[in-house]
Amino acid sequence: MSTSWAQFKREEIFIDGTWRKADSGRMIDVFDPASGEVIGQVPEAGADETRAAIEAAARAFETYRKTTAEERAAMLRKLASLIEDNKEPLAQLLTKEQGKSLTESRGEVAMSAKYILWFAEEARRVYGDTIPSPWADRRLMVTKEAVGVVGAITPWNFPSSMLARKIGPALATGCTIVCKPATQTPFSGLAWGLLCAEAGFPAGTVNILTGSASKIGGELTSHPDVAKITFTGSTEVGRILLAQAATTVKKVSMELGGNAPFLVFDDADIDRAVAGAIASKFRNSGQTCVCSNRIYVQAGIHDAFVEKLAIAAAGLKLGSGFEDGVEQGPLIDEKAIEGVGSFVEDAVSKGGKIVQGGKRVQRDGFFYEPTVIVNASSDMRFAREEIFGPVAPVFRFETEEEAIALANDTEYGLACYFYTRDLGRAFRVSEELRYGIVGVNEGVVTTEVAPFGGFKQSGVGREGSKYGLDDYLETKYVCIGGI
Repeated sequence: MSTSWAQFKREEIFIDGTWRKADSGRMIDVFDPASGEVIGQVPEAGADETRAAIEAAARAFETYRKTTAEERAAMLRKLASLIEDNKEPLAQLLTKEQGKSLTESRGEVAMSAKYILWFAEEARRVYGDTIPSPWADRRLMVTKEAVGVVGAITPWNFPSSMLARKIGPALATGCTIVCKPATQTPFSGLAWGLLCAEAGFPAGTVNILTGSASKIGGELTSHPDVAKITFTGSTEVGRILLAQAATTVKKVSMELGGNAPFLVFDDADIDRAVAGAIASKFRNSGQTCVCSNRIYVQAGIHDAFVEKLAIAAAGLKLGSGFEDGVEQGPLIDEKAIEGVGSFVEDAVSKGGKIVQGGKRVQRDGFFYEPTVIVNASSDMRFAREEIFGPVAPVFRFETEEEAIALANDTEYGLACYFYTRDLGRAFRVSEELRYGIVGVNEGVVTTEVAPFGGFKQSGVGREGSKYGLDDYLETKYVCIGGI
Protein backbone atom coordinates (compact mmCIF):
# COMPACT_ATOMS: atom_id res chain seq x y z
CA MET A 1 0.00 0.00 0.00
CA SER A 2 1.31 3.42 -0.98
CA THR A 3 1.22 6.30 1.52
CA SER A 4 2.43 9.22 -0.63
CA TRP A 5 0.54 10.84 -3.48
CA ALA A 6 3.89 11.64 -5.13
CA GLN A 7 4.39 7.93 -5.83
CA PHE A 8 1.48 8.09 -8.28
CA LYS A 9 2.55 11.33 -9.96
CA ARG A 10 4.01 10.35 -13.34
CA GLU A 11 5.39 13.01 -15.68
CA GLU A 12 5.45 10.72 -18.72
CA ILE A 13 2.86 9.21 -21.04
CA PHE A 14 2.03 5.48 -21.05
CA ILE A 15 2.14 3.64 -24.39
CA ASP A 16 2.33 -0.12 -24.90
CA GLY A 17 3.26 -0.72 -21.26
CA THR A 18 6.15 1.77 -21.35
CA TRP A 19 6.54 5.23 -19.81
CA ARG A 20 8.04 7.81 -22.18
CA LYS A 21 8.28 11.52 -23.03
CA ALA A 22 6.67 13.18 -26.06
CA ASP A 23 8.72 13.19 -29.25
CA SER A 24 8.82 17.00 -29.20
CA GLY A 25 10.22 17.09 -25.67
CA ARG A 26 7.70 19.83 -24.80
CA MET A 27 6.03 19.77 -21.41
CA ILE A 28 2.84 21.29 -19.94
CA ASP A 29 2.72 22.85 -16.48
CA VAL A 30 0.14 21.51 -14.02
CA PHE A 31 -1.12 23.88 -11.31
CA ASP A 32 -2.55 23.51 -7.83
CA PRO A 33 -5.77 25.59 -8.10
CA ALA A 34 -5.73 26.29 -4.35
CA SER A 35 -2.41 28.15 -4.57
CA GLY A 36 -1.73 28.75 -8.26
CA GLU A 37 1.65 27.04 -7.89
CA VAL A 38 3.09 24.61 -10.43
CA ILE A 39 3.07 21.07 -9.01
CA GLY A 40 4.54 19.24 -12.00
CA GLN A 41 4.66 18.82 -15.75
CA VAL A 42 3.34 16.34 -18.30
CA PRO A 43 4.35 15.69 -21.91
CA GLU A 44 2.70 17.60 -24.74
CA ALA A 45 1.88 14.63 -26.95
CA GLY A 46 0.30 14.95 -30.38
CA ALA A 47 -0.71 12.93 -33.41
CA ASP A 48 2.47 10.81 -33.63
CA GLU A 49 2.26 9.57 -30.06
CA THR A 50 -1.47 8.99 -30.45
CA ARG A 51 -0.87 6.90 -33.55
CA ALA A 52 1.69 4.83 -31.67
CA ALA A 53 -0.77 4.28 -28.82
CA ILE A 54 -3.54 3.25 -31.24
CA GLU A 55 -1.23 0.79 -32.98
CA ALA A 56 -0.24 -0.69 -29.61
CA ALA A 57 -3.89 -1.01 -28.62
CA ALA A 58 -4.74 -2.63 -31.96
CA ARG A 59 -2.00 -5.23 -31.52
CA ALA A 60 -3.04 -5.93 -27.94
CA PHE A 61 -6.68 -6.29 -28.97
CA GLU A 62 -5.91 -9.31 -31.16
CA THR A 63 -4.97 -11.32 -28.08
CA TYR A 64 -6.87 -9.54 -25.31
CA ARG A 65 -10.24 -10.01 -27.01
CA LYS A 66 -9.67 -13.78 -26.81
CA THR A 67 -9.24 -13.83 -23.05
CA THR A 68 -12.08 -15.36 -21.11
CA ALA A 69 -14.61 -13.30 -19.22
CA GLU A 70 -13.36 -14.92 -16.03
CA GLU A 71 -9.79 -13.85 -16.75
CA ARG A 72 -10.85 -10.27 -17.45
CA ALA A 73 -13.01 -10.21 -14.34
CA ALA A 74 -10.12 -11.38 -12.18
CA MET A 75 -7.84 -8.59 -13.43
CA LEU A 76 -10.57 -6.00 -12.92
CA ARG A 77 -11.20 -7.22 -9.38
CA LYS A 78 -7.48 -6.84 -8.65
CA LEU A 79 -7.58 -3.34 -10.15
CA ALA A 80 -10.51 -2.41 -7.90
CA SER A 81 -8.60 -3.72 -4.88
CA LEU A 82 -5.52 -1.71 -5.80
CA ILE A 83 -7.58 1.47 -6.01
CA GLU A 84 -9.14 0.78 -2.62
CA ASP A 85 -5.78 -0.08 -1.04
CA ASN A 86 -4.31 3.18 -2.30
CA LYS A 87 -7.38 5.36 -1.79
CA GLU A 88 -5.67 7.91 0.45
CA PRO A 89 -2.67 8.80 -1.77
CA LEU A 90 -4.87 8.74 -4.88
CA ALA A 91 -7.31 11.11 -3.17
CA GLN A 92 -4.46 13.40 -2.11
CA LEU A 93 -3.17 13.47 -5.69
CA LEU A 94 -6.65 14.32 -6.94
CA THR A 95 -7.09 17.16 -4.46
CA LYS A 96 -3.62 18.51 -5.23
CA GLU A 97 -4.34 18.94 -8.95
CA GLN A 98 -8.12 19.49 -8.96
CA GLY A 99 -8.76 21.33 -5.70
CA LYS A 100 -11.85 19.59 -4.35
CA SER A 101 -11.94 18.74 -0.66
CA LEU A 102 -10.11 15.63 0.47
CA THR A 103 -13.47 14.24 1.61
CA GLU A 104 -14.87 14.59 -1.91
CA SER A 105 -11.68 13.16 -3.45
CA ARG A 106 -11.87 10.10 -1.20
CA GLY A 107 -15.45 9.65 -2.33
CA GLU A 108 -14.49 9.92 -6.00
CA VAL A 109 -11.65 7.40 -5.68
CA ALA A 110 -13.96 5.02 -3.84
CA MET A 111 -16.52 5.44 -6.62
CA SER A 112 -13.81 4.63 -9.17
CA ALA A 113 -13.18 1.33 -7.41
CA LYS A 114 -16.93 0.64 -7.34
CA TYR A 115 -17.23 1.17 -11.09
CA ILE A 116 -14.32 -1.19 -11.77
CA LEU A 117 -15.73 -3.83 -9.43
CA TRP A 118 -19.19 -3.50 -10.99
CA PHE A 119 -17.81 -4.12 -14.47
CA ALA A 120 -15.65 -6.97 -13.17
CA GLU A 121 -18.90 -8.62 -12.14
CA GLU A 122 -20.72 -7.71 -15.36
CA ALA A 123 -17.88 -9.08 -17.53
CA ARG A 124 -19.20 -12.58 -16.90
CA ARG A 125 -22.76 -11.64 -17.82
CA VAL A 126 -22.42 -10.55 -21.44
CA TYR A 127 -25.11 -12.92 -22.66
CA GLY A 128 -26.31 -13.75 -26.17
CA ASP A 129 -29.50 -15.40 -27.45
CA THR A 130 -30.82 -18.27 -29.50
CA ILE A 131 -33.73 -17.38 -31.77
CA PRO A 132 -36.49 -19.84 -32.73
CA SER A 133 -35.74 -20.53 -36.38
CA PRO A 134 -38.33 -20.15 -39.15
CA TRP A 135 -36.37 -22.89 -41.00
CA ALA A 136 -36.32 -26.47 -39.78
CA ASP A 137 -32.74 -27.07 -40.92
CA ARG A 138 -31.16 -23.90 -39.54
CA ARG A 139 -30.23 -22.61 -36.10
CA LEU A 140 -30.03 -18.91 -35.27
CA MET A 141 -27.69 -17.46 -32.64
CA VAL A 142 -26.88 -13.96 -31.44
CA THR A 143 -23.54 -13.27 -29.78
CA LYS A 144 -21.89 -10.10 -28.46
CA GLU A 145 -18.22 -9.30 -28.89
CA ALA A 146 -15.82 -6.46 -28.13
CA VAL A 147 -16.08 -3.52 -30.49
CA GLY A 148 -12.28 -3.04 -30.69
CA VAL A 149 -9.94 -0.17 -29.84
CA VAL A 150 -11.63 2.57 -27.81
CA GLY A 151 -10.58 6.22 -27.73
CA ALA A 152 -11.56 7.89 -24.43
CA ILE A 153 -11.43 11.62 -23.68
CA THR A 154 -12.23 12.78 -20.15
CA PRO A 155 -12.64 16.12 -18.31
CA TRP A 156 -10.89 17.71 -15.35
CA ASN A 157 -13.76 17.86 -12.86
CA PHE A 158 -13.81 14.12 -12.02
CA PRO A 159 -10.41 12.96 -13.32
CA SER A 160 -10.53 9.53 -11.69
CA SER A 161 -14.15 8.37 -11.84
CA MET A 162 -14.71 9.56 -15.43
CA LEU A 163 -11.93 7.23 -16.55
CA ALA A 164 -13.28 4.40 -14.39
CA ARG A 165 -16.60 4.61 -16.25
CA LYS A 166 -14.79 4.13 -19.56
CA ILE A 167 -11.85 1.86 -18.71
CA GLY A 168 -14.11 -0.50 -16.72
CA PRO A 169 -16.56 -1.48 -19.49
CA ALA A 170 -13.85 -1.43 -22.16
CA LEU A 171 -11.65 -3.94 -20.34
CA ALA A 172 -14.65 -6.00 -19.17
CA THR A 173 -15.84 -6.60 -22.73
CA GLY A 174 -12.41 -7.35 -24.21
CA CYS A 175 -11.67 -3.95 -25.76
CA THR A 176 -8.39 -2.10 -25.50
CA ILE A 177 -8.27 1.63 -24.86
CA VAL A 178 -6.36 4.86 -25.50
CA CYS A 179 -7.17 7.51 -22.88
CA LYS A 180 -6.69 11.27 -23.02
CA PRO A 181 -7.25 12.90 -19.58
CA ALA A 182 -7.55 16.69 -19.28
CA THR A 183 -4.27 18.59 -19.08
CA GLN A 184 -5.50 20.51 -15.99
CA THR A 185 -5.73 17.23 -14.02
CA PRO A 186 -3.52 14.69 -15.82
CA PHE A 187 -1.87 12.97 -12.87
CA SER A 188 -5.01 11.17 -11.71
CA GLY A 189 -5.38 9.90 -15.27
CA LEU A 190 -1.77 8.78 -15.62
CA ALA A 191 -2.06 6.92 -12.31
CA TRP A 192 -4.37 4.48 -14.11
CA GLY A 193 -1.36 3.32 -16.14
CA LEU A 194 0.47 2.30 -12.97
CA LEU A 195 -2.60 0.64 -11.51
CA CYS A 196 -3.58 -1.29 -14.65
CA ALA A 197 -0.03 -2.57 -15.14
CA GLU A 198 0.13 -3.77 -11.53
CA ALA A 199 -3.28 -5.42 -11.92
CA GLY A 200 -1.85 -7.57 -14.72
CA PHE A 201 -3.37 -6.07 -17.84
CA PRO A 202 -1.10 -6.81 -20.82
CA ALA A 203 0.98 -4.09 -22.45
CA GLY A 204 -1.08 -2.10 -24.95
CA THR A 205 -4.47 -2.78 -23.41
CA VAL A 206 -4.46 0.59 -21.61
CA ASN A 207 -2.58 3.60 -23.02
CA ILE A 208 -2.67 7.12 -21.54
CA LEU A 209 -1.72 10.33 -23.33
CA THR A 210 -1.48 13.96 -22.27
CA GLY A 211 -1.15 16.94 -24.56
CA SER A 212 -2.93 18.68 -27.40
CA ALA A 213 -6.67 18.02 -27.29
CA SER A 214 -7.14 18.84 -30.97
CA LYS A 215 -4.22 16.70 -32.18
CA ILE A 216 -4.91 13.71 -29.94
CA GLY A 217 -8.66 13.93 -30.47
CA GLY A 218 -8.24 14.41 -34.21
CA GLU A 219 -6.11 11.28 -34.50
CA LEU A 220 -8.47 9.21 -32.34
CA THR A 221 -11.52 10.21 -34.37
CA SER A 222 -9.89 9.73 -37.78
CA HIS A 223 -7.77 6.61 -37.30
CA PRO A 224 -9.40 3.55 -38.91
CA ASP A 225 -8.21 1.21 -36.13
CA VAL A 226 -10.25 3.08 -33.50
CA ALA A 227 -13.70 1.49 -33.40
CA LYS A 228 -15.32 3.68 -30.74
CA ILE A 229 -15.02 7.15 -29.24
CA THR A 230 -16.26 7.85 -25.73
CA PHE A 231 -16.19 11.45 -24.50
CA THR A 232 -17.25 13.35 -21.40
CA GLY A 233 -17.21 17.11 -21.72
CA SER A 234 -18.99 20.09 -23.25
CA THR A 235 -21.70 19.82 -25.87
CA GLU A 236 -19.69 22.19 -28.07
CA VAL A 237 -16.69 19.84 -28.18
CA GLY A 238 -18.97 16.81 -28.41
CA ARG A 239 -20.48 18.11 -31.63
CA ILE A 240 -17.00 18.44 -33.13
CA LEU A 241 -16.00 14.91 -32.11
CA LEU A 242 -19.28 13.49 -33.45
CA ALA A 243 -18.65 15.14 -36.81
CA GLN A 244 -15.07 13.90 -36.92
CA ALA A 245 -16.03 10.35 -35.92
CA ALA A 246 -18.67 10.27 -38.64
CA THR A 247 -15.99 10.21 -41.34
CA THR A 248 -15.06 6.65 -40.33
CA VAL A 249 -18.52 5.76 -38.92
CA LYS A 250 -17.28 4.99 -35.42
CA LYS A 251 -19.44 3.86 -32.54
CA VAL A 252 -19.78 6.83 -30.13
CA SER A 253 -20.97 7.55 -26.63
CA MET A 254 -21.13 11.15 -25.47
CA GLU A 255 -21.82 12.48 -21.97
CA LEU A 256 -22.16 16.19 -22.65
CA GLY A 257 -23.27 19.41 -21.00
CA GLY A 258 -26.21 19.99 -18.70
CA ASN A 259 -28.53 22.71 -17.50
CA ALA A 260 -30.16 20.91 -14.60
CA PRO A 261 -33.39 22.34 -13.18
CA PHE A 262 -34.12 21.89 -9.48
CA LEU A 263 -37.85 22.24 -8.80
CA VAL A 264 -39.28 22.80 -5.31
CA PHE A 265 -43.05 22.53 -5.04
CA ASP A 266 -45.01 24.15 -2.24
CA ASP A 267 -45.80 20.79 -0.62
CA ALA A 268 -42.11 19.87 -0.33
CA ASP A 269 -40.13 19.34 2.86
CA ILE A 270 -38.27 22.67 2.70
CA ASP A 271 -35.36 21.62 4.91
CA ARG A 272 -34.82 18.48 2.85
CA ALA A 273 -35.04 20.51 -0.36
CA VAL A 274 -32.48 23.04 0.90
CA ALA A 275 -30.10 20.24 1.91
CA GLY A 276 -30.56 18.64 -1.52
CA ALA A 277 -29.96 21.95 -3.29
CA ILE A 278 -26.73 22.53 -1.34
CA ALA A 279 -25.50 19.01 -2.13
CA SER A 280 -26.45 19.25 -5.79
CA LYS A 281 -25.38 22.83 -6.47
CA PHE A 282 -22.20 23.18 -4.44
CA ARG A 283 -20.62 19.74 -4.75
CA ASN A 284 -17.15 20.17 -6.28
CA SER A 285 -17.78 23.94 -6.05
CA GLY A 286 -20.53 23.65 -8.65
CA GLN A 287 -18.20 22.12 -11.22
CA THR A 288 -20.29 19.09 -12.19
CA CYS A 289 -22.37 18.42 -15.29
CA VAL A 290 -25.32 17.26 -13.16
CA CYS A 291 -25.32 20.02 -10.54
CA SER A 292 -28.45 22.16 -10.32
CA ASN A 293 -28.11 25.10 -12.69
CA ARG A 294 -31.59 26.64 -12.31
CA ILE A 295 -33.54 26.47 -9.04
CA TYR A 296 -37.29 26.95 -9.48
CA VAL A 297 -39.32 27.45 -6.28
CA GLN A 298 -43.11 27.68 -6.09
CA ALA A 299 -44.34 31.11 -5.00
CA GLY A 300 -45.91 29.99 -1.71
CA ILE A 301 -42.60 28.84 -0.20
CA HIS A 302 -40.17 30.90 -2.30
CA ASP A 303 -39.10 33.38 0.39
CA ALA A 304 -38.74 30.77 3.14
CA PHE A 305 -36.66 28.55 0.85
CA VAL A 306 -34.38 31.39 -0.25
CA GLU A 307 -33.73 32.46 3.35
CA LYS A 308 -32.68 28.96 4.38
CA LEU A 309 -30.65 28.39 1.20
CA ALA A 310 -28.68 31.60 1.69
CA ILE A 311 -27.91 30.72 5.32
CA ALA A 312 -26.76 27.23 4.32
CA ALA A 313 -24.58 28.55 1.47
CA ALA A 314 -23.00 31.14 3.77
CA GLY A 315 -22.12 28.36 6.21
CA LEU A 316 -20.06 26.36 3.72
CA LYS A 317 -16.40 26.37 4.76
CA LEU A 318 -14.14 27.52 1.93
CA GLY A 319 -10.43 26.78 1.58
CA SER A 320 -7.78 24.37 0.39
CA GLY A 321 -9.07 20.83 0.00
CA PHE A 322 -6.44 19.67 2.49
CA GLU A 323 -7.81 21.82 5.32
CA ASP A 324 -10.03 20.08 7.87
CA GLY A 325 -13.74 20.64 7.39
CA VAL A 326 -13.45 22.40 4.03
CA GLU A 327 -16.58 21.98 1.89
CA GLN A 328 -15.76 24.41 -0.93
CA GLY A 329 -12.46 24.21 -2.74
CA PRO A 330 -11.18 26.45 -5.53
CA LEU A 331 -12.39 26.61 -9.11
CA ILE A 332 -10.07 24.96 -11.59
CA ASP A 333 -8.37 28.07 -13.04
CA GLU A 334 -8.55 31.80 -13.73
CA LYS A 335 -10.79 31.30 -16.77
CA ALA A 336 -13.35 29.56 -14.56
CA ILE A 337 -13.31 32.48 -12.10
CA GLU A 338 -13.89 34.95 -14.93
CA GLY A 339 -16.71 32.82 -16.34
CA VAL A 340 -18.57 32.61 -13.04
CA GLY A 341 -18.13 36.34 -12.47
CA SER A 342 -19.60 37.10 -15.89
CA PHE A 343 -22.76 35.10 -15.05
CA VAL A 344 -23.21 37.10 -11.84
CA GLU A 345 -22.64 40.43 -13.60
CA ASP A 346 -25.14 39.51 -16.30
CA ALA A 347 -27.78 38.57 -13.73
CA VAL A 348 -27.32 41.77 -11.71
CA SER A 349 -27.52 43.91 -14.85
CA LYS A 350 -30.91 42.33 -15.64
CA GLY A 351 -32.48 42.73 -12.21
CA GLY A 352 -31.01 39.83 -10.26
CA LYS A 353 -30.34 40.40 -6.55
CA ILE A 354 -27.40 38.83 -4.73
CA VAL A 355 -28.49 37.58 -1.30
CA GLN A 356 -25.30 35.64 -0.54
CA GLY A 357 -21.74 35.78 -1.91
CA GLY A 358 -21.29 37.21 -5.36
CA LYS A 359 -17.58 37.88 -5.56
CA ARG A 360 -14.12 36.38 -5.80
CA VAL A 361 -12.34 35.58 -2.55
CA GLN A 362 -9.20 37.67 -2.10
CA ARG A 363 -6.60 35.00 -1.42
CA ASP A 364 -4.17 32.84 -3.39
CA GLY A 365 -5.75 30.41 -5.80
CA PHE A 366 -9.05 30.49 -7.67
CA PHE A 367 -11.78 30.83 -5.04
CA TYR A 368 -15.30 32.21 -5.52
CA GLU A 369 -17.88 32.68 -2.78
CA PRO A 370 -20.88 30.33 -2.67
CA THR A 371 -23.50 32.60 -4.21
CA VAL A 372 -27.30 32.81 -4.18
CA ILE A 373 -29.16 35.12 -6.58
CA VAL A 374 -32.91 35.83 -6.51
CA ASN A 375 -35.21 37.49 -9.05
CA ALA A 376 -33.73 35.20 -11.68
CA SER A 377 -35.42 35.41 -15.08
CA SER A 378 -35.37 33.60 -18.41
CA ASP A 379 -33.40 36.39 -20.13
CA MET A 380 -30.38 35.81 -17.90
CA ARG A 381 -27.53 33.74 -19.32
CA PHE A 382 -27.71 30.97 -16.73
CA ALA A 383 -31.25 30.18 -17.89
CA ARG A 384 -29.65 28.86 -21.10
CA GLU A 385 -25.98 28.20 -20.31
CA GLU A 386 -24.15 25.92 -17.88
CA ILE A 387 -22.63 27.92 -15.00
CA PHE A 388 -20.05 25.36 -13.82
CA GLY A 389 -19.43 27.22 -10.60
CA PRO A 390 -20.87 27.95 -7.12
CA VAL A 391 -23.75 30.20 -8.20
CA ALA A 392 -27.36 29.27 -7.35
CA PRO A 393 -29.95 31.34 -9.25
CA VAL A 394 -33.49 31.08 -7.83
CA PHE A 395 -36.54 31.51 -10.10
CA ARG A 396 -40.14 31.81 -8.91
CA PHE A 397 -43.03 29.82 -10.44
CA GLU A 398 -46.76 29.50 -9.82
CA THR A 399 -48.09 26.21 -11.21
CA GLU A 400 -46.87 22.66 -11.85
CA GLU A 401 -47.43 23.07 -15.59
CA GLU A 402 -45.34 26.25 -15.62
CA ALA A 403 -42.51 24.55 -13.72
CA ILE A 404 -42.40 21.62 -16.16
CA ALA A 405 -42.39 23.95 -19.17
CA LEU A 406 -39.58 26.05 -17.71
CA ALA A 407 -37.54 22.99 -16.77
CA ASN A 408 -37.81 21.51 -20.27
CA ASP A 409 -37.07 24.80 -22.06
CA THR A 410 -33.44 23.95 -22.86
CA GLU A 411 -31.43 22.07 -25.46
CA TYR A 412 -29.96 19.99 -22.63
CA GLY A 413 -31.43 16.94 -20.93
CA LEU A 414 -28.90 15.36 -18.60
CA ALA A 415 -30.10 15.59 -14.98
CA CYS A 416 -32.98 17.22 -13.13
CA TYR A 417 -34.34 17.23 -9.60
CA PHE A 418 -37.64 18.03 -7.91
CA TYR A 419 -39.06 17.97 -4.41
CA THR A 420 -42.64 17.12 -3.47
CA ARG A 421 -44.55 15.04 -0.93
CA ASP A 422 -47.41 14.38 -3.36
CA LEU A 423 -47.12 10.84 -4.73
CA GLY A 424 -49.19 11.58 -7.81
CA ARG A 425 -47.08 14.65 -8.60
CA ALA A 426 -43.90 12.59 -8.18
CA PHE A 427 -45.02 10.29 -11.00
CA ARG A 428 -46.52 13.02 -13.20
CA VAL A 429 -43.52 15.32 -13.10
CA SER A 430 -40.86 12.61 -13.43
CA GLU A 431 -42.63 11.35 -16.57
CA GLU A 432 -42.93 14.83 -18.10
CA LEU A 433 -39.34 15.96 -17.53
CA ARG A 434 -37.19 15.33 -20.64
CA TYR A 435 -34.04 14.24 -18.83
CA GLY A 436 -32.00 11.06 -18.64
CA ILE A 437 -31.57 11.30 -14.86
CA VAL A 438 -34.34 12.37 -12.47
CA GLY A 439 -33.86 12.83 -8.74
CA VAL A 440 -37.09 12.94 -6.70
CA ASN A 441 -36.50 14.32 -3.20
CA GLU A 442 -32.75 13.62 -3.67
CA GLY A 443 -29.99 15.96 -4.80
CA VAL A 444 -27.22 13.40 -5.43
CA VAL A 445 -28.27 10.27 -7.32
CA THR A 446 -25.18 9.00 -9.19
CA THR A 447 -24.26 5.36 -8.57
CA GLU A 448 -22.41 2.68 -10.51
CA VAL A 449 -25.52 0.44 -10.57
CA ALA A 450 -27.74 2.94 -12.46
CA PRO A 451 -27.40 4.30 -16.02
CA PHE A 452 -25.82 7.74 -16.41
CA GLY A 453 -26.55 9.78 -19.53
CA GLY A 454 -28.81 12.38 -21.09
CA PHE A 455 -31.51 13.24 -23.58
CA LYS A 456 -31.32 15.82 -26.37
CA GLN A 457 -27.96 17.60 -26.72
CA SER A 458 -26.67 16.21 -23.43
CA GLY A 459 -25.38 13.17 -25.25
CA VAL A 460 -25.87 9.65 -26.54
CA GLY A 461 -25.31 6.33 -24.78
CA ARG A 462 -25.17 5.45 -21.09
CA GLU A 463 -22.40 4.83 -18.57
CA GLY A 464 -22.55 2.62 -15.49
CA SER A 465 -25.05 -0.18 -14.79
CA LYS A 466 -25.71 -3.16 -17.06
CA TYR A 467 -26.55 -0.66 -19.82
CA GLY A 468 -23.01 0.69 -19.69
CA LEU A 469 -21.64 -2.35 -21.50
CA ASP A 470 -23.79 -1.98 -24.62
CA ASP A 471 -21.71 0.74 -26.25
CA TYR A 472 -18.56 -1.41 -26.04
CA LEU A 473 -20.10 -4.42 -27.75
CA GLU A 474 -21.09 -5.44 -31.27
CA THR A 475 -24.07 -7.75 -31.81
CA LYS A 476 -23.44 -10.62 -34.21
CA TYR A 477 -26.10 -12.86 -35.78
CA VAL A 478 -24.99 -16.36 -36.81
CA CYS A 479 -27.19 -18.58 -39.01
CA ILE A 480 -26.11 -22.25 -39.11
CA GLY A 481 -27.62 -24.25 -41.94
CA GLY A 482 -27.51 -27.82 -43.20
CA ILE A 483 -28.68 -29.32 -39.94
